[in-house]
Amino acid sequence: MAINYSEITPQIHEWTKMCHAQKISTDLYAKYDVKRGLRDMNGNGVLAGLSNISAVSAKKVVDGVEVPAEGKLFYQGIDVEDIVAGFVKEKRFGFEETVYLLLFGHLPNKNELADLTKVLSDYRSLPPKFTRDVIMKAHGKDMMNTIARSVLTLYNYDDNADDISVPNVLRQCLQLIAMFPLLAVYGYQAYCHYERDMSLVIHQPDPSLSLAENLLHILRVDQKYTELEAQILDLSLVLHADHSGGNNSTFTIHVVSSSDTDTYSAMAAALGSLKGPKHGGANNKVLGMMNDLQKNVSDSKNEKQIEEYLKKLLNKEAYDNAGLIYGMGHAVYSVSDPRAVVFEDFVKELSAKNNRTSEYELYASVARMAPEIIAGKRRMFKGVSANIDFYSGFVYDMLGLPPELYTPIFAISRVAGWSAHRIEEQISGGRIVRPAYKSVAEKKPYIPLEERE
Repeated sequence: MAINYSEITPQIHEWTKMCHAQKISTDLYAKYDVKRGLRDMNGNGVLAGLSNISAVSAKKVVDGVEVPAEGKLFYQGIDVEDIVAGFVKEKRFGFEETVYLLLFGHLPNKNELADLTKVLSDYRSLPPKFTRDVIMKAHGKDMMNTIARSVLTLYNYDDNADDISVPNVLRQCLQLIAMFPLLAVYGYQAYCHYERDMSLVIHQPDPSLSLAENLLHILRVDQKYTELEAQILDLSLVLHADHSGGNNSTFTIHVVSSSDTDTYSAMAAALGSLKGPKHGGANNKVLGMMNDLQKNVSDSKNEKQIEEYLKKLLNKEAYDNAGLIYGMGHAVYSVSDPRAVVFEDFVKELSAKNNRTSEYELYASVARMAPEIIAGKRRMFKGVSANIDFYSGFVYDMLGLPPELYTPIFAISRVAGWSAHRIEEQISGGRIVRPAYKSVAEKKPYIPLEERE
């Protein structure tokens, strides 16, 4: 008799009860002053390391007192808003120079940028027969898992896979930055072909295009896209490229890299972290929530109806009954998320081009109303505002990107930051990351098997 590996048997249910019986009381965290999730009650992260790569700021000092402030994000000390304003003004794509900045610590000049762009273009291909033998023959329904499996398999195609010298790791990281769009898009196309019975179309990347342009080029059957679409996708990649060393997936990179493991294993671990709906998977949740709102509100301009729906969300009476308004709030930011602030004007422009202004206005209404509604229902330790995930799903939907690729696009961007942090850990860390966990289990005697009940 064949085993159904997906079945949860009655025995598993019984064992699950014993797992729940071991739940640690929240009172013990306060008793022992444990920072749950490596954060204090105000959401401040425990200082676990130092980094040059990026920084976030959400407070300022007024008369000697820390107060909430507009959020700021810095890449290698440079305000991201200034970076974006620079390449937008010059009508250039910005992701490649962002990769250079994160990895090497300064903005590239024209020759340096051209050199990096060429290296990424040269690496923007997969090993011979990899698409056929790995991606096509082992397709899956979740593209994050597909990318992770492909990354781990690439280990076997690298003659120096375990060499963790900085030159070799830099080479591996640059290759992965270039390859990630192919792994994601080809994985999605294989899924559509084998699971949805759609035509299989595989486009080769164009070496003359930027990473953002190539992503649209290889994804769309007709390979066509507008300049605005490519610009906004490029902007999204820039804004997602890194977010300090303390976010979950980047911290994972530091932890795993500190053990001196190989690059492919470290990146696969970070992908597993980013996949979670509390991290990179949040934009899918926002889109689902907003679609559900539109189905359950007869007038999207009626703020009273919107307010009632948002309260139902918090009361676990709407959408997925999780009690969350997705896209609202952040571990660090309170007054504003600078990425969302930068993104919003472009979101508004794209919605106008796509005749979806009314939807944008609904998003804007929720972004304005939700913080006050949350504050009225929940005990708040800091302010709440819309984060970038609140808008990114809407943008990707307007770009015609499939939901299956929303989180992979986050990974396509964030692998740049992961690469910089992996190298930083290697050259500056030196010690394996090993935080302490206090055991609160009662001491019990060992009982021989024959005497157990």
